[in-house]
Amino acid sequence: MPVPSTSHVHAGAAVGGQQRTPHLPDITQLDIPLSSLRTPPARHDSREEPDEELDPESDATLLRRHRRNTNDDDAPQHDSRPLIAFNPFRKLVALMSKAPLLLRSSPGFGTGSYGAVPVGVSTETSDEEDNDDVRRRDKRKAKSSGLRNVSGATLQSGTSDAELSHKTARRRASSSRRRNSNKSEGDPRDIVDDVGLGSRYSTGGIPILPDRGSLLEESYSPSDESESAMEEPYNEEDPPDNSPYPQVRASVSAVDNTSLSINTPRMWVLSLLFSILGSSTNLFFSLRYPSVSITPVIALLLVHPLGLLWDQLLKRRDDPKDEYIDGVRSRRPSDDSANTAGESPGRPNLTKPGALRRLRLWLSQGRWNEKEHSCVYISSNVSFGFAFATDVIVEQTHFYKQEATIPYQILLILSTQILGYTFAGLTRRFLVRPGGMIWPGTLMSAAMFTTLHKEENTIANGWKITRWRFFFIVWASAFAFYFLPGLLFPALSYFSVITWFAPKNVVISNLFGVASGLGLFPVTFDWAQIAYIGSPLLTPFWAAMNVVGGLVIVMWIIAPIAYYKNLFFSSYMPILSSAVFDNTGKIYDVSKILTPDFLFDKEAYHNYSRVYLPITYVLSYGLQFAALASLLSHTACWHGKDIWKQWKASLKGVEAESKGAYAAVPNGNPPPTALNGHRKRRLSRSDSQLDNIISQEDVHNRLMKKYKDAPLYWYLFTFISMTAVGIFVVEYYPIFLPWYGLLLALGICAILFIPIGIVMAITNQHSSIYLICQLVCGAVFPGRPVANMVFVTYGYISSAQGIKFSADLKLGHYMKIPPRILFSVQMVATIVSSITQIFVLNWMFANVPNICTPEAINGFVCPLARVHFNGSILWGVVGPEEFFGPKATYRALVWCFPLGAVAPVILWLYARNKRKNIVRKINLPVLFGSLSWIPPATGLNFSVWALVCYIFNYVIRRRAGAWWAKYTMTLSAALDSGLAFGLVVVFFGFIYPGWMENFTWWGTEVYKRGCDWNACPYKVVPEGGHFGPDTW
Repeated sequence: MPVPSTSHVHAGAAVGGQQRTPHLPDITQLDIPLSSLRTPPARHDSREEPDEELDPESDATLLRRHRRNTNDDDAPQHDSRPLIAFNPFRKLVALMSKAPLLLRSSPGFGTGSYGAVPVGVSTETSDEEDNDDVRRRDKRKAKSSGLRNVSGATLQSGTSDAELSHKTARRRASSSRRRNSNKSEGDPRDIVDDVGLGSRYSTGGIPILPDRGSLLEESYSPSDESESAMEEPYNEEDPPDNSPYPQVRASVSAVDNTSLSINTPRMWVLSLLFSILGSSTNLFFSLRYPSVSITPVIALLLVHPLGLLWDQLLKRRDDPKDEYIDGVRSRRPSDDSANTAGESPGRPNLTKPGALRRLRLWLSQGRWNEKEHSCVYISSNVSFGFAFATDVIVEQTHFYKQEATIPYQILLILSTQILGYTFAGLTRRFLVRPGGMIWPGTLMSAAMFTTLHKEENTIANGWKITRWRFFFIVWASAFAFYFLPGLLFPALSYFSVITWFAPKNVVISNLFGVASGLGLFPVTFDWAQIAYIGSPLLTPFWAAMNVVGGLVIVMWIIAPIAYYKNLFFSSYMPILSSAVFDNTGKIYDVSKILTPDFLFDKEAYHNYSRVYLPITYVLSYGLQFAALASLLSHTACWHGKDIWKQWKASLKGVEAESKGAYAAVPNGNPPPTALNGHRKRRLSRSDSQLDNIISQEDVHNRLMKKYKDAPLYWYLFTFISMTAVGIFVVEYYPIFLPWYGLLLALGICAILFIPIGIVMAITNQHSSIYLICQLVCGAVFPGRPVANMVFVTYGYISSAQGIKFSADLKLGHYMKIPPRILFSVQMVATIVSSITQIFVLNWMFANVPNICTPEAINGFVCPLARVHFNGSILWGVVGPEEFFGPKATYRALVWCFPLGAVAPVILWLYARNKRKNIVRKINLPVLFGSLSWIPPATGLNFSVWALVCYIFNYVIRRRAGAWWAKYTMTLSAALDSGLAFGLVVVFFGFIYPGWMENFTWWGTEVYKRGCDWNACPYKVVPEGGHFGPDTW
């Protein structure tokens, strides 16, 4: 098979227009590919070995001696570039590349036109690179066969796998033939190394042929030349180590602009402003029913025009230009000289700038950009969710009538909020840095930053509209449309049209209802219903199929069968409800089993009733038990080896971690064609990868190595100090939770944090430990409802907050925010929002009449706190033994623990060696855990969510991949933010003032007329009767 070559050069070197070839009579008669040669370094190459190590008569020794003599003779001229002597195939050379002529390696010698450099450009490397070359060369010599290092420069995303495999096969065959034909000449790789031709530009070696004719016969192949000409140079927008996940590549840039400002007064002022406004607003409405929540997406959108306005008001054309290093302004001598006063560098500064000008220059540092925008959004994301500890304070002060002093409130909120941050920081190596931890929920925000700050626009499947204009159109449409389902025509939201034809039919309402039914008819026109459990556009299709599989099997097959069979007396209750019931089918009255001191009255409990759960509630508990057990076994089977490897690396790198785990790169990015000391193949691109996803590094991790990391001891000190604060809180104040109970809660969080984080990072589905914390505390510390609430707060909230913080760390990782700045942003926002919520909460206690009572004005009845209070009674007072003990009604649910633990092991044993088997995509923690949303979520929320996910993340992605990559994340952001704005306007503009109280018509009442809305049971308890046992 002919071996293609691009251009050739005689081995002689040119000096002053004369050729010096007395030492190489044999080599000068041969044409040697230019890719085999590189410009000799001007200094002595430490990599050269003595000539005596080789055969003194070998061609390699002669070529090395000739090159050294040439360099010595020409030292004063400092010009060691070889004169290119063209062979008779001059026309062929002209076809390959125009000025500057490129040194290109031949596909026949192991690579394509990878690593092309202009002739005359220095290829000298640093001492570290020289040492790396020596180590790589020695390693290759020690092996009998080496692997070709294929540069990713030509493996662009536009090249299909079939084309790549075809080219690779041709090159391997050609290289194999050439090596076999020259077997008597020795290992060509040794020759390359001996003459100083490093593997950076060629790894195939220089074939020393016995005669010139054989080389000329195989020197040209039109097809291979066209392949070489079509190969593209290195593309920094899509490097070889770019993320293998298409949703990440579509949302996150692979380039980092290190000159952007981050740590500026503008960023801090806007961050603190939105932290205060968002946290206070959400806490205020959390105590009201119906409630409204201000999402961080609103801050993402509102802060952008404010940042631009800030620059517009404070920036001047004659302001000095600032330089930024790692996001921080660099102090230069010229800062306080002539340029500070706005004068040109050549003119003297005759006037000292005034105080107002200095203040303006300080406030106007840098320019509003995507990194500052990211920091403001992250601070909002940290603070917008109201602290769970505020519910504990409400329950203690208004339900249990305990006194909660301001110092107690501050210590409780700060310790519970910040402990989650320490878990996120301590697990960065597992949940943030690996490329396999994609965190789909952060991609919408990253896409929004790209939409708002980038001007680039590419045509996607014929769509020329920019992402910003697309966002604005969708946002405006979603905002305007929400007035229909949210205000004027709410039946579009609860679109249970089948039940409208038979509103009194219980079976039809159970199966097709959307308020208390299973939602077998998945149609709604309200994005709030579709995205109730999360945006379907951000969830991978394979993960959504796991959720749908669980929905169909558990909720659409098992639940109806068990319900109509009256399993656990469930037919006397609605098929789906978030309430618990007594033995007469009415909602359980917790006050009947409590003493005036809010302690458990066992005699009253036996005189009243056991607690009964609807069938979907029962199955939800069983699924949560199975999800918890499967979370551990699934993680151990599929990711255990990877976690252990990273854990050992973490232990070895503790000292380096304290100095910054991201080793700073002094001179910018590593060479793209020699990442980490060797050429990298493009990462395998797939939607679902289970192997080595925790140790997988991508371009984003490489780019973050330029920045100093937040040391490990920062997080350790924070953890120790906040744990000490928590121990003081539970021991000093009347909570009745011993200090080791707090450590037990943190231990549960620590054990489950990484598995929960892995599932969330891969599937965007959060596995809650709320129930397990309630059960553990109820079993270990029975009869202590306040202790149960605080135990859940430290265990569950540390996990939930930590997962949120991990997602924010990943967003900062994607946006290339220096870790130390990000640490400060998250910590300051957490502290400020916590103190703000304490102030707002106590203001409401003092100024809202009858707050947290049914007589409260304007609906401030504290609904969420009431639900948590009921939970503390059920699990903290009644206790798990009454539910799952030897004679309890729901004893059988205990078997869900071993079932959940064993099932992932069986699947793993079957599919561990079958890489393309569909069983590998079955994720049991997702299948079990996601359905824990039911209740309060209904079957409609899951079914329509999965349908939208199928349309966009499967159908559109396969048929219009470019459109999907460009617009999907932007579409999700536009729909979410449009809904949020519409909800706020509808609530504050129409519902809150009371303008819609008398607005009724068919579209506002039709969905309320049947059993679906009224939650009718299948069986009715006779008057004066009850179901269940007479004694317990």
